[in-house]
Amino acid sequence: MNAANRCKMPERLENHEGEERRVGVEIELSGLGYEQLVQHAARLLGGSPELISRYVTALDTEHGRFTIELDSDPIKELDLDDERLPQSIRELGSHAMDVIDFAAEKVVPLEIVGPPLAFSKLELIETLMDELRELGAEGSREAIYFAFGLQLNPELPDLEPATLVAYLQAFAALYDWLKARHQLDISRKFTTYIEPWSSRYTEKLMADDYRPDLETLMRDYLHYNPTRNKALDLLPLFAHLDKELLAGFVKDPRIKSRPTLHYRLPDCDIDNPHWHFSTVWNDWVVLEQLAAHPEDLADLRSRFREAQKFSFHNLTHSWRETTDNWLKQHGYV
Repeated sequence: MNAANRCKMPERLENHEGEERRVGVEIELSGLGYEQLVQHAARLLGGSPELISRYVTALDTEHGRFTIELDSDPIKELDLDDERLPQSIRELGSHAMDVIDFAAEKVVPLEIVGPPLAFSKLELIETLMDELRELGAEGSREAIYFAFGLQLNPELPDLEPATLVAYLQAFAALYDWLKARHQLDISRKFTTYIEPWSSRYTEKLMADDYRPDLETLMRDYLHYNPTRNKALDLLPLFAHLDKELLAGFVKDPRIKSRPTLHYRLPDCDIDNPHWHFSTVWNDWVVLEQLAAHPEDLADLRSRFREAQKFSFHNLTHSWRETTDNWLKQHGYV
């Protein structure tokens, strides 16, 4: 199957303005030097690289602006010419920077941050990642200290509270299944920036009578999950919906306002020839489809609540296994 046919599409392809929904993609990888990655990306995506700052390069293409950077602020901002440094350090000059650059590129991920792309254009990312694999790109499995991710920022079909609740309920129901499929690397399993939601929040969220207005939805979530370090991070969305309300719970300059979810769970397994961008995207589409079918979602939520109770069945069957069987029986996978 060629790259153009691998990415499945959800039923809800348009946003509330009748335009095709878009998704931003963030890819962390290693195996290539920074300049190598810039040159390869410029050739593969079509565009001229523009150096914005040390270790940050913009690439304007017909699809929008891609950014290629070293994913470490201290290294990007390091300046050995700073007069506040001792003269002996400054005299090391470019030689010291060469050593730092070499070390950084071995342990700090390089990141490609894509522009919002129409869902139907995702074959561009599929092809880019396949070609980078052939050029030597490496992902999380290559070293114990690698914890590289592939992040999705899918635009929502609308911002109505009922729609948001459906997406959140679908994610809570599918979390164990998604984690089993996407969390390959042990180094990311022990990090704190892809945590599940609070169990007390999930209990409230999955109740049949949970029908909050927007303010209540935000307050409920932020009361139990006042951090961006979640596998599905809602803070960029909340910054878009009500920045002042969000600021009452979380103040973090890294939060960027956008009408999207921020899916942070998956590893980047780019050097595995059996793994593709569509491996992750198509599982996200399962969530999209579940959120779009209220009766199925209600059934799976009911089973989710039953799975939290003490019983012989629950002692001998994991929720992940139950989810996998349910999805197969109902034609989602």
